[in-house]
Amino acid sequence: MANKLKGILSGAGFYAVLGICLVTAAVAGWFLLLDDSGGTGEVETPPVEAAAPAEVPAELSEAPAEPEVPETPPEPSAQVPAAAMPEVSVPEPEVPVVAEAPQLVVSPLSGKVVAAFSVDQLVYSETMGDWRTHDGIDISAQAGTKVLAASAGTVLAVEDDALMGTTVTLRHSGGYQTTYACLQATPAVEQGDTVTAGQVIGAVGTTAAAESAQGPHLHFSVTKDGDAVDPEEYLNK
Repeated sequence: MANKLKGILSGAGFYAVLGICLVTAAVAGWFLLLDDSGGTGEVETPPVEAAAPAEVPAELSEAPAEPEVPETPPEPSAQVPAAAMPEVSVPEPEVPVVAEAPQLVVSPLSGKVVAAFSVDQLVYSETMGDWRTHDGIDISAQAGTKVLAASAGTVLAVEDDALMGTTVTLRHSGGYQTTYACLQATPAVEQGDTVTAGQVIGAVGTTAAAESAQGPHLHFSVTKDGDAVDPEEYLNK
C-alpha cells in the first residue's frame, strides 16, 4: 500500500493530483463569490462619504491686499536748460575806428641818377643848350626796363607830352602826386585805374624830346599839394 501511494505521488501522478486540487479550489471560490454578490457576480462597493471641507479662518479667507508699488520718479530730461546770461551793454565808441594801412613807398626804378632835383638853382640842359630848373630826377636805365608805381593810388592822367614824351601821373593820399615821364609809347595802365605800390605802370623809353641827350631814362617827379618836392626825400621818408 505504501509502495502504491509512493508511485502515485511521484512522476506524472504528482502533477495530476496537483491539477485536481487547483480545479477544486477554483470551483469552491466561484461559488463563494456568487453567494456574496447575490448571484449577479458583481461586488458591492460600500459608499464613501465625502469629507466636509475644512473651515478656513476669516483672516486667511480674505484675499491678501496687493503691496503698494511706489510711483516711479520721472526720468530727468536730457535737455539741460541754458543758463540765462546777463546782458552786457557795450558802449558805442564816440568816434568810429578806421584801420589804416601804412603808406608804402618804393623806388620806381633801380639805376643811376644822372640829373638831380633842382628848383632853386638853374642847371644846364645839354639837349636844349640852356639853363633851366629841373623839377624831378632822371634815372638812367636800359630801354624796356619796367617802371613801378612808387605808392598806391589812382591813375590821374596818361598823356603824350610834347617835351617829356609818354607820361603817367598818379594821385596818392596825403596830397601827393607822382609823375613818370620818358616812358615807352604804350604804358601798362589807363586813366582811372587803381594801382598798388610796386605795380608795373610802364617801361623806360626815349620819348622825352627835351632830354633826348641823356639816352633811355626815367624822369620821376613828385608834388605835395601842388608844390614840387625832392623825389629822393619822398622815397626815403
